[in-house]
Amino acid sequence: MATRLPKSLSALLQLKTAKFSTAASLCTKAVDVPLDRNVSGYKKPAPSPADHPADSCTTGKAIATATSENKTYLWGRYNEMKKLVHELIPPGICNILNPANIYSNNEVKLGNIEIYGFDYDYTLAQYSSSVHTMIFDTAREILVDQYKYPEGIKEYAYQPNFAIRGLHYDVRKGYLMKIDAFHYVQLGTVYRGLSPVPDEEVVQMYEGTQHIPLHQMSDFYGKGPTMKQFMDIFSLPEMALLSCVNDYFINHSIEYDPIHLFKDVSDAISTVHIKGMMYDWIENDLENCILHGDEIYAVLNRLVNNGKKLFLITNSPFNFVDKGMKYMVGDDWRDLFDLVIVQADKPSFFTDKCKPFRRLDDTGTLQWDKVSTLEKGKMYKQGNLFDFLRLTGWRGSKVLYFGDHLYSDLADLMLRHGWRTGAIVPELKTEIGIINTEQFTHGLTWLQALTGLLERLQVYQDEDSMQVLQEWINERHELMSLTKNLFNPQFGSIFRTHHNPTYFSRRLCRFSDIYMSSVSCLLNYDTTYTFYPRRTPLQHEAPLWMDQLCTGCMKTPFLEEMVHIR
Repeated sequence: MATRLPKSLSALLQLKTAKFSTAASLCTKAVDVPLDRNVSGYKKPAPSPADHPADSCTTGKAIATATSENKTYLWGRYNEMKKLVHELIPPGICNILNPANIYSNNEVKLGNIEIYGFDYDYTLAQYSSSVHTMIFDTAREILVDQYKYPEGIKEYAYQPNFAIRGLHYDVRKGYLMKIDAFHYVQLGTVYRGLSPVPDEEVVQMYEGTQHIPLHQMSDFYGKGPTMKQFMDIFSLPEMALLSCVNDYFINHSIEYDPIHLFKDVSDAISTVHIKGMMYDWIENDLENCILHGDEIYAVLNRLVNNGKKLFLITNSPFNFVDKGMKYMVGDDWRDLFDLVIVQADKPSFFTDKCKPFRRLDDTGTLQWDKVSTLEKGKMYKQGNLFDFLRLTGWRGSKVLYFGDHLYSDLADLMLRHGWRTGAIVPELKTEIGIINTEQFTHGLTWLQALTGLLERLQVYQDEDSMQVLQEWINERHELMSLTKNLFNPQFGSIFRTHHNPTYFSRRLCRFSDIYMSSVSCLLNYDTTYTFYPRRTPLQHEAPLWMDQLCTGCMKTPFLEEMVHIR
């Protein structure tokens, strides 16, 4: 069953409530207009001289005293808050998220799911990083040998930790960047080649703003007139190669058109896939290329034993899928599936109403008869979803389909056909591991608290107070950089741009009902389990956040009740 939060967590929070409430009441004094002016011991600090212009009786000494008191007051609130944060998070409380959990964006009752569908690559079959290295190396050789790019490019090696999934690439400028859910570029995460682009240059290149207009961003499948979003896990070596080639041309002062470079790199990467090179590598070294294969058999067998129907829709060819599934599941793997469709040509499979199904024999050879039924245990090629729905009757929310590509696998199914969808996000395992560290937990909690202090105490505008606030702003920037770098020094987390969700995260929430690091996470849940999404607080609601609780946005008497909410 799913791993739950430690039973001691609620009790631990309750033990902290008294101390927390006291500290919070102290922090409410930090606001210029507190929620309760009758709090015992309340004494409003000296007002800013800007609020009360000096009259004939006011002396320079009095003003200096007032501003000095403000400065002392601000640092007092700062130190109280820092002490509170330290005491609130005891050792050992950080490691509470389980990377094997399934997370829900929408309520899903597995008891209502009758049919389970799967993509193959990076859904049933998880690959090692060695596959990405081979894609990078081969495409690099194609650029030099076939496209006559400089020999020096061969000196670049694949950097597996350079880029992250979900980044955007400005084809005309050659910029690789992270964009948030509101179409704003996250400054500090823009790279041209392997070097960061200064923030000032980024703003200047986008006409004095960090915002990327909707018409430039991307269409329904992540491709716009000037921007491409890299959503596929296989795109990691492509981003690395683009960056390396840009870097070589820049460092050697070679004039080039970024549009041509982008097309050539994309074509070289496509050649690796189209000519089947990647398939050959994996087929010849299944043991080192495929990860966690034994868990896939356990998932599929469990579903079948509970009366579920299974199907597979993949863009990969029959022989490749057959060898991989035999390695992971066994020679009789097809007995587990009601339908298997290969070379489906997603996402066109979900929108094209004309392409017919072709039957394959047991060796993968194409048959010529017209397909008027889809039979259990048979293999099919191409086809389209509309014929699939007509011939199977598998419609609506009784179907749950899993895939790793938010656009090609999930978007059409959720938005146009009402299927339930599950996103496979392998990066989730690593990111949760980082979130569970004390360094991240303490850093993020203090960042939230410090942001709250800045927001509530910015009313103090005298010179000394402004210097204090500027120090806090500088510290906040350092904290944001620290938490970002824990995930990836160049681009940070795939889910967040500091405080906002990333564009990738926005799409993940829109196109998937549930998401997880691996299909094997299903083993932790009963087939009748119901996933309930947590109520995500809106900005005007009252979340259990340090900055809200400790700077007067929430009345402390309700803390004891809030403790029981997780």
